[in-house]
Amino acid sequence: EVQLVESGGGLVQAGGSLRLSCAASGFTFDDYAIGWFRQAPGQEREAVSCIGSTFRGTYYSDSVKGRFTISSGNAKNTVYLQMNSLKPKDTAVYYCATPPTTKLPGLRISCAPNVFSDWGQGTQVTISS
Repeated sequence: EVQLVESGGGLVQAGGSLRLSCAASGFTFDDYAIGWFRQAPGQEREAVSCIGSTFRGTYYSDSVKGRFTISSGNAKNTVYLQMNSLKPKDTAVYYCATPPTTKLPGLRISCAPNVFSDWGQGTQVTISS
């Protein structure tokens, strides 16, 4: 059974940093992409960043490019999202997810909520102004 568990959310002031973690189990971690997505109240879920399988290429949405960094490898089967220069508009519930297939087109196309099938429970990130 696929399990994804997010942690690291919290309340920080604008300009601050947080590091989110996504601990994965129940599948061959290196064979699948992992994505970070977020959903603010009243808004649709949107892609934040994805990391591909095997060579671990990365994709970032324009809204976080240059501020957020996705990575894997520090701990076994864990993907991180380092978030710097946080803004109030980054406030949302952040989810990690994995797709149902190992074969995805490029992340620029495939890093989208409708492509990913297995989701964690989410972690709240709140940025105060």
